[in-house]
Amino acid sequence: MIQLIIKHTIKNYHQTHDPKVREQYSILGGLLGIICNILLFILKLTIGTITHSMAIVSDAFNNLSDMFTSFISIISAKLSNKPPDKNHPFGHGRFEYLASLTVATIILIVGFSLCETSFHKFFLPITLTTSYLSFLILLFSIGIKLWMYQYNLYISKTIHSSVHKATATDSLNDVIATGVVCISTFLQPYTTLPLDALTGMLLGLLIMYTGFSTAKDIINILLGKAASPQLLQEITDCALSSPYITGIHDIRVHDYGPGRIFASFHAEIPDTTDLSEAHAALDNLEDDLRNQYHMEVNIHMDPLCTNDKIITRVRHTLDQIIQSQFPHYESHHLRITAGMTRLNIICDLYVPPHELEKTPLSTILDTLNKAIKQQNPHYHVYISTVYELPKGPKSKVLSGPFLPS
Repeated sequence: MIQLIIKHTIKNYHQTHDPKVREQYSILGGLLGIICNILLFILKLTIGTITHSMAIVSDAFNNLSDMFTSFISIISAKLSNKPPDKNHPFGHGRFEYLASLTVATIILIVGFSLCETSFHKFFLPITLTTSYLSFLILLFSIGIKLWMYQYNLYISKTIHSSVHKATATDSLNDVIATGVVCISTFLQPYTTLPLDALTGMLLGLLIMYTGFSTAKDIINILLGKAASPQLLQEITDCALSSPYITGIHDIRVHDYGPGRIFASFHAEIPDTTDLSEAHAALDNLEDDLRNQYHMEVNIHMDPLCTNDKIITRVRHTLDQIIQSQFPHYESHHLRITAGMTRLNIICDLYVPPHELEKTPLSTILDTLNKAIKQQNPHYHVYISTVYELPKGPKSKVLSGPFLPS
């Protein structure tokens, strides 16, 4: 159903990387949320008041808070789509993350308030009045919330929206919570236990957990969450598809909001390559990555040493140091890039299982560099990718392809 609505309301709906189209998706999702939640709020508040059910009334106000989150999603869509300016050269895309954090905060407050109210009801129990109408309204609410979960999840996946992902999760929790309310309302006449208060407490805790989980995910993004291994591998595969590039390292990926990804890395190109050809190859690669993954890319060229004598000498020195400092480690895929004042030694490292839990990669790098600088002060070691032993085509990647500064 949501696909049909999208096709008839959003122009060029398939161009989801277009900021204007993304904005229309978010506005549509927000408007649908406002309509559905207003309807559910009125119905549940009416039935909860008639039946004296705190759980149903609390659930009604939860729907009211959901309506405000829909307003927030619309506002964030407008603000995050503002173009870059002098003070914000990377745009305003992170407004969406701030909106998601606001939604998470509202969810936490609603959950806490419900827990507090339900706790007091343990000491001031109210006799519930059950009716078929209340069950029908609650079942109708479950159906509406299931549809809201489905369309918000669809929108979140289509436009990679954290706001709609949070809203979808909240809608699913509402389905579970309303189901629990139905059960408690049905069973209350057959027991002296304060089921209404108990289910209200459970519902509040569930809502708080959702808010905490959502806030945690968004805070991780705002703090600079690492790019997914899949994206790093896709960037690597795309780069290595160029006949001029033999390897890459030092990948950096920065997230400035959905559809606003900036990446940079060092491309290793043999030092015998014509400079103009290498420059053109990197320009083409930047265009390919921009077109395929809709990210802005900046590539730094590292001239790769092709002198066999230098490579053999450096490999021998590095192997000796690794064997003396970390006898259970193995180095592979050695590359050398020469700078004005130092020789950069780049390699992959294979370590025993759980090794990085005991010895951080930064400690390993410091140890290797201190040892190798005693041999030659111009040498500097970089670890491109860390794998788990034993070596093989299916070796587990533990870190990378990424290097500390």
